[in-house]
Amino acid sequence: MPSPLLHTPLQARADVRAPSRIALSAAAAEGVQLDTEDFATWLAERGRANEFRVDRIPFAELDGWSFDGRTGNLAHRSGRFFTVEGLHVTEEDGPYGDGPYADWHQPIIKQPEVGILGILVKEFDGVLHFLMQAKMEPGNPNLLQLSPTVQATRSNYTKVHKGADVKYIEYFAGPRRGRVVADVLQSEHGSWFYRKSNRNMIVEATGDVPLLDDFCWLTLGQISELLHRDNVVNMDSRTVLSCLPHPDAAAGALLSDIELLSWITGERARHAVRAERVPLAGIPRWKRGESAIEHEDGRYFRVVAVSVRAGNREVTGWTQPLFEPVGQGVTAFLIREFDGVPHVLVHARVEGGFLDTIELGPTVQYTPENYAHLDARDRPPFLDTVLRAREDRVRYEAVHSEEGGRFLNADSRYLIVDADEADAPQDPPPGYAWVTPAQLTSLVRHGHYLNVQGRTLLACLNATAVTAR
Repeated sequence: MPSPLLHTPLQARADVRAPSRIALSAAAAEGVQLDTEDFATWLAERGRANEFRVDRIPFAELDGWSFDGRTGNLAHRSGRFFTVEGLHVTEEDGPYGDGPYADWHQPIIKQPEVGILGILVKEFDGVLHFLMQAKMEPGNPNLLQLSPTVQATRSNYTKVHKGADVKYIEYFAGPRRGRVVADVLQSEHGSWFYRKSNRNMIVEATGDVPLLDDFCWLTLGQISELLHRDNVVNMDSRTVLSCLPHPDAAAGALLSDIELLSWITGERARHAVRAERVPLAGIPRWKRGESAIEHEDGRYFRVVAVSVRAGNREVTGWTQPLFEPVGQGVTAFLIREFDGVPHVLVHARVEGGFLDTIELGPTVQYTPENYAHLDARDRPPFLDTVLRAREDRVRYEAVHSEEGGRFLNADSRYLIVDADEADAPQDPPPGYAWVTPAQLTSLVRHGHYLNVQGRTLLACLNATAVTAR
């Protein structure tokens, strides 16, 4: 019997209306459900409606988690969720593949399953609205933040934990109930996850969608305003929003698309990176105590354990390990205009957990405290330029936390900073390139080109353009 696909009518290769519909939603400062000025009140109400509590505990009080007697790896008795293991990374291309050392050991999270990060969109009064969730994550500094409609690991939505169903999962993991706007595998933090990817999805609903507690409909313009507030829009929302097909407002670029892809390929080829999983027990310069695994110098991050109560989650109580960085990060794009076209300076970053050697990251992505002991010549490029930037050169600044389901109090100052030739030359150092926001939007349609911090800044860059209009 012939496949029905052979008789499917030809379709347009792209939805030409999508960018204009996105632009219309971005221009809408108010939505059908909430005025933006009322959002903080709504979020606070959702916080009061549910019980949230996170307590640090010693490793011995973890329920279902234990250290393997042979490898020292920290794992759950179900064999699911994730494990904390050791990683040994060597990078032969000099010290600034990722940091000041070309050979290092560290703990790493191994979570091979692919999660779903999905935002449901629907048109109200001719304007696209995004269904967002007030979601508690144990690692969030303020616990409750705005997450995608669905934010679930495979273990969650297949109910390994024997908890309640993930709300709205049927729009993303079941028979199609809408039209796909974006669907792409994207990496998570390459410094803390080993080859972890999530499916970033945006689906437009075609029928009625029930509005459940803890969820709200917002326009893209409203979300753009919230992206200017500290610790409101969570990391998973930011990475999905970066995948939106925004209009291409600029045709010119210093590098053509072919030249940019060639440069990325060249960067992947010139870095000889070897990342090997090793037993967690006995990795050099890391020590395990009753309540933490930490570096002997007190830098980088530590592995800790927490007990969680969350009234609005599929499971209302559990314990788990979390990674806790030492100090607040600084993550920034330097931005310049060439012939009137904005360009941002990207860095081809080597991170031990990346699937394909390098991904494009921000100009600066560091925790300053980790480099405070180094001489000026050994500090990461452009870090001091960002730290010393005058206030009138900062186009965007907000504090955003990283993935609160795995990282505790992990936040960074995200900035977009105007630069000149003295700060960042048109011919940048090796490993850096000037690209347009439109080129990043094109690249992010494909997986493993732009890292999660770069995707956050792309979402913030788009939000800045919206608020400027």
